[in-house]
Amino acid sequence: MFFEFAKIQNTFEFIMPLYKTIQHNENTKILVWKIEESYKDLIDDISLNERSKKRLSGMRSEVHQKGFLSVRHLLKIAGYNDFDLYYNEYGKPLLKDGKHISITHSFQFSGIIISDNVVGVDIEKNRSKIVKIQNRFVNTTVDSLSDEDIVKQLTVVWGAKESMYKIYPYGGLSFHNHIAIDPFLFADHSSSGRVIFNEWKKYYKIFFTFFEEGFTLVYALPSKKLKVIR
Repeated sequence: MFFEFAKIQNTFEFIMPLYKTIQHNENTKILVWKIEESYKDLIDDISLNERSKKRLSGMRSEVHQKGFLSVRHLLKIAGYNDFDLYYNEYGKPLLKDGKHISITHSFQFSGIIISDNVVGVDIEKNRSKIVKIQNRFVNTTVDSLSDEDIVKQLTVVWGAKESMYKIYPYGGLSFHNHIAIDPFLFADHSSSGRVIFNEWKKYYKIFFTFFEEGFTLVYALPSKKLKVIR
């Protein structure tokens, strides 16, 4: 049984160099890193497999390089290393011990979620330009918006859909046509959503929180109690 988000807000641990730790329940943990280190500091004491070395050397942006390396530090804190991580043919990350993982990186933040259940996580910067592109991912026939801050609200919607998208093990999903999120209020810190595509009909509980630095964290976990609204 999942804990309500309101009950876990006070469980954030401010442990350096972590930015936040969210212990959602005994089987699910989210770790967030605020990237303030240099590339040199981040690459020190980190062992990478050959695939990761190749990926890192192919990244032209230092921001992406530092995001990549900070995720490896988060893995280390969680008791894993780069050799425990691999990817399926669609780019979905997996852990060799059978636990589920999802990875996110946005500007100076990176995060991972590890769980016994399938999970997805996303961190996004709250930016006004999301209003201009909302028609690409908001489907007004299935998605509902309130009168709250439209930028933050749309960022939650995007983050929720991104999180559910990351759970789906194959390719071909459309944010607009195949993924939906139900009405929510910021005070609730939660919502519900679903992915419906061909034979795949899965329902999820959505949790979100806002960082003071102007970022939004969203994550998705399976739910069996939702009804489809179409």
